[in-house]
Amino acid sequence: MKQKKKTFPFIAVAAAIVLGAGLFFAVRYYYDRKVPNFSGTWEVYIYPDTPVDSAVAIICRDCSPKFKGSVRRAFEGVESVKAGHYTIDASNPSMYVSRMLSMGWQTPVKLVLSGSIRKKENIASRIASQMLLDSAEVMAGLSDADLLGQFGFKPSNVFALFIPDTYEVYWTESFKEILTRQKAAYDAFWTDENISRAAKQNLTPMQVSILASIVNGETRYEPEMPAIAGVYLNRLRTGMKLQADPTIAFCFDYEPTRILRKHLEVDSPYNTYKNAGLPPGPIRIPTKAALGAVLNPVRHSYMYFCASPEFNGTHRFASTYSEHLSNARAFQRALTLREKSRAAGK
Repeated sequence: MKQKKKTFPFIAVAAAIVLGAGLFFAVRYYYDRKVPNFSGTWEVYIYPDTPVDSAVAIICRDCSPKFKGSVRRAFEGVESVKAGHYTIDASNPSMYVSRMLSMGWQTPVKLVLSGSIRKKENIASRIASQMLLDSAEVMAGLSDADLLGQFGFKPSNVFALFIPDTYEVYWTESFKEILTRQKAAYDAFWTDENISRAAKQNLTPMQVSILASIVNGETRYEPEMPAIAGVYLNRLRTGMKLQADPTIAFCFDYEPTRILRKHLEVDSPYNTYKNAGLPPGPIRIPTKAALGAVLNPVRHSYMYFCASPEFNGTHRFASTYSEHLSNARAFQRALTLREKSRAAGK
């Protein structure tokens, strides 16, 4: 009996230890799976082939977990993490974050395609700066006739496919997936109403995009776009050549800072000083404002326009060539005075 009395405290202590250990692991198990472990909201980018331990290190370093050990435990047994953009917020337990990365539960990013986009290189750099895609891959896609053909476009008119806007996309999307989104936006823009408006101008949707790209090349001042579109539509209706300087700039890959007489001699179907009608494709991505200007132009009798000598981004319009020459001389005089003033300032 004395032997049994002596062993009883040891059994009790052992039981307490086991119970305490079980309680400790149960609490830890519960915490890892149910209790939020992060302070604030964090954006995490995981690149392809990132090892699990590297992903854990990124989270522990950049996402302010309350307990880093909880993060490490949550990723035990995880064999791989998927590339993507993830948002970790204050409501997330460690285990949820582990599942998020291992299952690829991405958060969309905003792909902004707006502003002045004149070259395919501009498209490639814009997309590559916001997505996982490489700019060289985008450039190759923009020249891939087979790929673009799946969407009803070709390398010479692909600018028309892009509708400037802000899109929610997944950071890891392929270029083909981005084109699919652009085609959906293109189809959404070209409603029956807009197609009807184009027809009233004797234009197809593609021709609207071509003319809108020229309007974009002429001005960034949106209030004047419908009037400028009206000038070009008047020229088209009367059979006059468009004589649009932006098309000449396109022929020279937008290198000249000013269009000179020598540039007008370039042999290209995009030279609207030599060729009647519209060029074969858009010369840049047309903005929604420019597309709207062509679909809803100002009706007037103007056949010419010239940059204003006030250098405020507006233009002076004229119905006759003599009026236009007067406006052009006023602009040239103002330009000469400004250049002399700048030179004197040096």
